[in-house]
Amino acid sequence: MTLKPIAVVAAVGSMMAVSGTAFAAAKCGTITVGSAISLTGKYSTAGGHAKAGYDFAVKKIMDNGGVKVAGKCYNFKIIYYDDESKGDRGATLAERLINQDKVQYMLGPYSSGLTKAIAPITEKYKIPMVEAEGASRSLFNKGYKYIFAVLSTSEQYLASAVSLAADVAKKQGKPASSVKVAVAVENDPFSLDIRAGVKEDAKKFGMKVVIDEKLPRDLSDMAPILNKVKLLKPDLLVVSGHSKGAATAVRQVAEMKVKVPMFAITHCESANVTGKFGKAAEGVLCATQWAETLSYKDPLFGTAAAFNKEFKAKVPAYAHKKVPYQAAQAVAAVYVLKDAFERAGSLDKEKLRQALTKTKLKTFYGNIQFSKAGNNIGKPMVLRQIQNGKYKVVAPAAFASSKLVWPRK
Repeated sequence: MTLKPIAVVAAVGSMMAVSGTAFAAAKCGTITVGSAISLTGKYSTAGGHAKAGYDFAVKKIMDNGGVKVAGKCYNFKIIYYDDESKGDRGATLAERLINQDKVQYMLGPYSSGLTKAIAPITEKYKIPMVEAEGASRSLFNKGYKYIFAVLSTSEQYLASAVSLAADVAKKQGKPASSVKVAVAVENDPFSLDIRAGVKEDAKKFGMKVVIDEKLPRDLSDMAPILNKVKLLKPDLLVVSGHSKGAATAVRQVAEMKVKVPMFAITHCESANVTGKFGKAAEGVLCATQWAETLSYKDPLFGTAAAFNKEFKAKVPAYAHKKVPYQAAQAVAAVYVLKDAFERAGSLDKEKLRQALTKTKLKTFYGNIQFSKAGNNIGKPMVLRQIQNGKYKVVAPAAFASSKLVWPRK
């Protein structure tokens, strides 16, 4: 296989040579990191968000003095390859990055499935991988020691929608067990975990799952499932199918005039459901790892709101749309690497791994602390509702900035 890196984010650019930042950067060494990422294929939208986050973080760190390791400064350089949203290609590219490009540290790909394909490779070569886009809990029960995920695991994504449905029922004078739930998910590790989490929580409340379906492979048509929704009239409809599945769900629910009191999905921002569908997206509940209204902050990126503002200003593609959490958590992953290198005081990959295991970092994205399995146990998921075209946090209660609008019109 003959491949060329599709993009290299250099630590120092020639256009910056006249600036003070560039002179400072020129004195710094380079830490090369590898990433196979989805820039084509069905995950290309969210993969692009992740790459934008990685690139923003690299530049931000360089502009603020770089990574300080044992009295020396370094800047990150990322070698990217396009995995085309295919697991087997991602695994091949991980081997190439390690064996041919001599990469000693990795940033993760997009999606749980592709992370699952790459993790055995990084484990085999003992390459620390900080990943921001693979949330499936199946990644963290294999005994891996070299994977570290900044995001919350996927079974938590839409479980809070079940609790919200239970609360609404009680306010209506009905038992939580009266709630009927419909579930439609993509047949991939991430979405299957979401399905498991929703079904487990529904069982706790004694709710009946009246529809439990897999979305079609190409994620382009869920009309047969929605016809069942119209017939069985569930109180809560849960859909997980990444960006394409989210767009299909919102579009077809509107086109088919499906009336469901509560409608919860993943990937609202990355699918740009408000921009593409306008009023059709009103009242949709959106699972998110992060929101710019939350009270998180750190010394480099500032508050969540400050990060959001700067990202929009520095990355033109997001100037007039929502900054997706996929981009925010990608930034957090690079920040975690910086922190771990500085605490390790070394470029040795094993010392870096040891430092990662001891991470306790407050960031604009949320608190980050890794369990022995490598998942982040420091932050909760957040549920937002689209109200008048804006994303409003409605759960958990401790983070809520707005009241739930129910039923969805």
